Amino acid sequence: METILLFAPLVGALICGFGHRFIGETVAQWTATGLLFLSAVLSWTLFLTFDPFAHDNGYYTVSILRWIESGALSVDWAIRVDRLTAIMLIVITTVSALVHLYSFGYMAHDDHFAENESYRPRFFAYLSFFTFTMLMLVTADNLLQLFFGWEGVGVASYLLIGFYIRKQSAGAAAIKAFVVNRVGDFGFLLGIFALFMMADSINFRDVLTMGPELQQATITFLWTDWNAANLIAFLLFIGAMGKSAQFFLHTWLPDAMEGPTPVSALIHAATMVTAGVFLVCRMSPIIEFAPEAKQIVVYIGALTAFFAATVGLVQNDIKRVIAYSTCSQLGYMFVAAGVGVYSVAMFHLFTHAFFKAMLFLGAGSVIHGMHHEQDMRNYGGLKDKLPKTFWAMMIGTLAITGVGIPLLYVGFPIGFAGFVSKDAIIESAWAATPMGIAFWALVVAAAMTSFYSWRLMFLTFYGEPRGDKHTHEHAHESPTVMLTPLAVLAVGAILAGMVWYKPFFGSTYSVETYFGIEKHEKKDDHAALTLLATPAFAAGDDSHSEDKAAVDPMNDPKLGQGAIYMHPDNHVLHEAHEVHWTVKVAPFVAMLLGFLSAYAFYMTRWNLPQRFAEANAPLYRFLLNKWYVDEIYDVIFVRPAQWVGNFLWKKGDGAVIDGGINGLAMGVVPFFTKWVNRAQSGYIFTYALAMVIGIAVLISWAMIAGN
Repeated sequence: METILLFAPLVGALICGFGHRFIGETVAQWTATGLLFLSAVLSWTLFLTFDPFAHDNGYYTVSILRWIESGALSVDWAIRVDRLTAIMLIVITTVSALVHLYSFGYMAHDDHFAENESYRPRFFAYLSFFTFTMLMLVTADNLLQLFFGWEGVGVASYLLIGFYIRKQSAGAAAIKAFVVNRVGDFGFLLGIFALFMMADSINFRDVLTMGPELQQATITFLWTDWNAANLIAFLLFIGAMGKSAQFFLHTWLPDAMEGPTPVSALIHAATMVTAGVFLVCRMSPIIEFAPEAKQIVVYIGALTAFFAATVGLVQNDIKRVIAYSTCSQLGYMFVAAGVGVYSVAMFHLFTHAFFKAMLFLGAGSVIHGMHHEQDMRNYGGLKDKLPKTFWAMMIGTLAITGVGIPLLYVGFPIGFAGFVSKDAIIESAWAATPMGIAFWALVVAAAMTSFYSWRLMFLTFYGEPRGDKHTHEHAHESPTVMLTPLAVLAVGAILAGMVWYKPFFGSTYSVETYFGIEKHEKKDDHAALTLLATPAFAAGDDSHSEDKAAVDPMNDPKLGQGAIYMHPDNHVLHEAHEVHWTVKVAPFVAMLLGFLSAYAFYMTRWNLPQRFAEANAPLYRFLLNKWYVDEIYDVIFVRPAQWVGNFLWKKGDGAVIDGGINGLAMGVVPFFTKWVNRAQSGYIFTYALAMVIGIAVLISWAMIAGN
C-alpha cells in the first residue's frame, strides 16, 4: 500500500506528460487525477488505521532499494511510516487530488495559450510530479532521501510557477523562487554535512537519538567553536526558512502567485511551504537539545507572523492577500515548534491545509467568474452572482480568523478549525514565554488577520459593483467540477479542529499516545457542557505530571520513540492548558477587533480607508512596499552581483579571455608566422646551412651532457 500511494502520482505524471499523444489529452488527465485519488484513499486508510504501538519505536519502514554505499555512508531508499508521515500524506494527497479535479474547470480555457495549443497535459503532469516529490520528502527514512524530495519540490515549483511561458513576470517569479530556496538549501546541506560528520550517519534511526551527545559536543565552523546541537539545528532551520518562506527568505512566496491559481493552492497553501515545519518537527529529537536555536525559531516565526499580517492589510490582489496570510500562518507554526509543542505545530499545519486551500480555490473561482480580474478594488456585489463561492469563502474566512466559542468545552473546544489550532499555539506561546514578545506578536497578528480577511470578503462580495461594468454583468458561478473541491474542503475547515483536538493538544498523555511516544490508558473526557471556570481544560490527566521523578535527558527512554520528541523539562503543552482565562479569550477579542475595524472601514464609511492612508502616508507606503525588503535586497545583493557580473563579463570574458584569444590569433601568431615564412626561401644552400647548424647544436649538447 505504501509503495502504491507513493509512486501512483509519478506514474500519473509520466502517463500524462508523455502518453497523452497516444491515449488523448482527456484520458491522460483523468488517469493522472484518478491515480491521485487512489493515493489519497490509501493515505486516509493508512492515517485512520495506523497504530504506532504495533511497531517497534512507533514506526516501520518499507525498503525500496539499496541506494548509496560510499565509505561510512550507507543510504537505502526506504519509506518511513510514523504519525508525522501519516499526517503529511493525507494533507498532500487530499489537497493535490482536489486541485487536480478543480483544474479541469479552471484550466479548461486559458488566454495565455493559443486555441489549438496543448498545455493541459503538461500542467497535470507537473502537478502530479510535484505531488510525487513532496511524498518523497515526507516518507524519507534519511536526510539524503529527504533532500532529494526537497530539491524535487523546488524543481516542480519552478515549473509550475513559470507555467505561463509567455508571461515575463511568471518566469521572473519562478527564477526568484528557485534562487531564494537555494540560499536556504545551502544551509540545509551544511546541516546535513555537520550531522554526518558528528554522527557518521544520516539515517533517522541513528541521528534522531544523538541529541544528548550533540548537546555535549562542539564543532568548528567559520573559525569558531559552536555547540554542535545548536549549530546543526540552526543550519537545518535555515533550510526550513527558505522552503516555508520565513522572514529574510520570504520574498519568493508572494511573487509565486504569478502561476495559475491551482498551483497557489497546491504549493503555497498546504504542501511545499509546510515542508519546513515538517522538517523541524521531524528533527525535534535534536532541536529539543538546542535551546538557543529554539529561541531563534520562536523569534523568526513571531516576526514572520507579524510582518506578513501587516503587509496583508494593504494588498489589493486577492491572491496576494491570501499569500501573505499563508506566510503569517507559517510563522504561527514555527512559534509552536520553537516553544516545543510540535504536535500543535502539526495540528495547525493540518487544519490550515483545509481552510487555506479552500480560500485559494475560492479566490480562483472568483477570478474565473470575473474573467481573470484579480484586483479586489474592481469587485464588489458578487454575493448574488457567485453564491456558492461566497459561502465557501465565508467558511474559509471564519476558519482562518478563528471564530469559535471561547472557554466552552464539550470534550473539545467549539469552533472552526483555525479557532482550535491557532488558539492552541497562542496559549502555548504564553505558557513558554509569559508576557513575551511571541505571544503579543501572535495576538496582534490575529487581529490583523481578521481585518484583512474580512476586508477581502467585504470588497469582493458586498457593496456596489466596481470596475468594468461589462465584466460584472457577465460574472458567473464556477462549474461543478470546481465547486466540489470547495465543498469537501469546507467540511475540513469546519470540523478538523474539533475532531482532532485531543490527539494533537488534549493532554500530554493523549499526544504521547497518538504520536507513538508512550502508551497510556484511555481516560474519559467531560461529557457535559462545561464553562472553563478552572484551568483544567481537559488536562486533568496531566495534573500529576510535575510530581514525576526527574528524568535524565541522556538516558530518556522516550528518546527515539514515536514521531516527535519532547524534552523531560519541556512542560509547555501541560502548562498551556493552565493559562489564565484572559489568555484564552485574547485571540477571540483580537478577532472581533479586526472584524469590527474592517466592517467600519469597508461597510459603513467607504472613504475612511483612503483618508486613513493619506493621513498615514509613510506608514501606508511602508506596508504597501512590503517593508522595502525587496528594495534592500536589491541594494545589498542584486546590484553588487550585477556589477560583479558585468565586470567579469566585460573585463574578464571580453577583455581577458576574448582579448587574449583574439590577440594570440591576430597578433602573436601572424608575427611569428611572418618570420617563419622568411626561412622558406626556396634555396637549397639555405636549408643545408640550417641542417649543419642543427647538427652542430645537437653534437654540442650531446658532448656537454655526456660530460
